[in-house]
Amino acid sequence: LVLLFQPLATLGLNDIVVRDIVRNGSARDEIIGTAFILKLIGSLFMTLLATLTVAYLKPGPGESLTQWLVLVIAIASFFEAFNVIDFWFQSQVLSKYTVWAKNSAYLVIALVRVVLIQLKAPIIAFAFARLIELFLGAVGLLIAYQFHGNHFKYWRFTISRTKELLQDSWPLMLSGLVMFFYMSIDKLMLGQMKDDSSVGVYSAAVQLSEMWYFVPGIIVNSVFPSVIKAKASSEELYYNRLQKLFDMMALLSYGVAVFMTFFSRQIVVFLYGSDYAAAGEVVYVYIWAGLFVSLGLARGCWLITEGLMKFSTISAAVGAVSNILLNYYLIPIYGIMGATIATVISQIIASYLANAFYPRTRIIFMKQTEAILIIISFNKIFRYIKKIIAHTSSK
Repeated sequence: LVLLFQPLATLGLNDIVVRDIVRNGSARDEIIGTAFILKLIGSLFMTLLATLTVAYLKPGPGESLTQWLVLVIAIASFFEAFNVIDFWFQSQVLSKYTVWAKNSAYLVIALVRVVLIQLKAPIIAFAFARLIELFLGAVGLLIAYQFHGNHFKYWRFTISRTKELLQDSWPLMLSGLVMFFYMSIDKLMLGQMKDDSSVGVYSAAVQLSEMWYFVPGIIVNSVFPSVIKAKASSEELYYNRLQKLFDMMALLSYGVAVFMTFFSRQIVVFLYGSDYAAAGEVVYVYIWAGLFVSLGLARGCWLITEGLMKFSTISAAVGAVSNILLNYYLIPIYGIMGATIATVISQIIASYLANAFYPRTRIIFMKQTEAILIIISFNKIFRYIKKIIAHTSSK
């Protein structure tokens, strides 16, 4: 429920802030300070909406635990406003400091969670553990930021910068809401048109298929600043770097997909038990959506650099409509596999095929197509392997 309103807390600012810092480093404190205040305001709205929604959906004293869980988890989002520090580290290609800060907090609270489980603590304790984790992560980011000679006391908020940031970010916020909807609608429709056990098997398969999505996200965040700088240097260098990013996404996705195609059933049974064996067949198909998710993440770099954020919303909406229609037709016929096929096809439409129908995005459609076909370009793969070996040897 809290995740449903999460785009209101982020406001679609993440990549916009990174882009603006790279382009105009002298205005860093104004950009970060304004984004910080906007995220705090967004978190306040998110908390209000989430708590009002849960009060409406789960009224009465008998649902007080659910109401408290939503409130605590929503309040925790206020500390995520300090992620504006992470945006500065990303712009400087120094994300390792963010990883250290956040992972340190994660490991500490992971141990706390183990203790809570052993003590059979009430579930509200785990919500507070989440809040403390985000608090410690924020403290770690502040320490790392000041370690590099910066200080949050220099941040400043301006109305003019607010207008600039929101003008560019609102399509991404709307896109985030649409994306969450269409990535969740399959479970809702499956539950309504089949049964809860089907949703359980399907959800297990989706979780396993998507657990590696953070990897392309990390790669894109690391490469994004260099793509922006290349744009200012030359168009040729700019599109060469984009093509390399698309190629990297494709190779990574093919590697994961091929591995999971052969071993999905064994992995599912090992992790979830034989009762979830049917999820292996779902993973077998669903895992290929990762190729287009990765290409879509890489496309996001280009859309933001080119100022085409509205296209992100449009393509997400097209994907949502496609997913609903395909689910409505395929679930009654194929059940769980129907929902799987619907999600994969809608992801292909939203992240790839939609680019072919708009003149300004056709160049990205061609770049993505070249990346998809990299699997038959052995010379290109060989060159990438040589570069990786050479880089590793030099280290």
